[in-house]
Amino acid sequence: MTTVHTYASDVAFTPAVKAIQARKGSREAYGRVEQRGWRTEVDENIEAFLAEANSFYFATASADGQPYIQHRGGPKGFLKVLDKQTLAFADYAGNQQYLTQGNLSENPKAYIFVMDYAHRRRVKIWGEARVVEDDDALTDALMPKGYRARPEQVILFKIAAWDTNCPQHIPQKFDAPDVAAALAARDQRIAELEAEIAALEGPAAAEGG
Repeated sequence: MTTVHTYASDVAFTPAVKAIQARKGSREAYGRVEQRGWRTEVDENIEAFLAEANSFYFATASADGQPYIQHRGGPKGFLKVLDKQTLAFADYAGNQQYLTQGNLSENPKAYIFVMDYAHRRRVKIWGEARVVEDDDALTDALMPKGYRARPEQVILFKIAAWDTNCPQHIPQKFDAPDVAAALAARDQRIAELEAEIAALEGPAAAEGG
C-alpha cells in the first residue's frame, strides 16, 4: 500500500487538498514549501523533542477509511527512535478492543501527533506502522524501566514525512508533576527567605530590647 510521492509533503497534500489550496489562495505558498521539502528522517531537533514527550496521539484507519485515534502515554521518551526513519514503542495491554491492531492488519497507513502544551509546540509524523508480537527482546528493550504497565506487543512506525506547526491557538498547559515541582521550589525559596529575615531581625530585636 506504499504510495510513491513527488514531494514528501504529498503524503498530506493530495491532489484534492492542492485543488482547495489553489481555490482558496494558498497553493503558491505551499508550492514553495514543497520545493523546500518536508523532513523524512529523524534529526537532532525531533529526537530531542520526542525524548521529552510523555504522550502522543496515534491515528490509523480501516481498509475502507474509517479513522481511529488512540492516546498513548508513558514516561518521557517512551516513544523511541530506533534509526533515522523508524520510531517504536511498547504497546501496553488495555481494554482489548484492538481497534488499532485491527486497522493496521489491513491498512498500514498511520500518523503520530505529538503535543507539547507547556512550550506550545506540536509535531506531525506520517508513515506506516506494523505490530510486532512475540519478540521478547525487542519488547524488553522498549519497555520503560519501572513503569507499571504490562507490555503486550510492539508497534514499529516507519516515517514517510514529518513537519511542525506554528503555536497559534495551542493552549498552554503544564503537567501536574511539573507544577508540583515548581510549587515545591517556590515554597522552599519562601522558607529560605523567611529564615533569612528572621535571622536579620533577631539581632535588631535584641538591640532594641
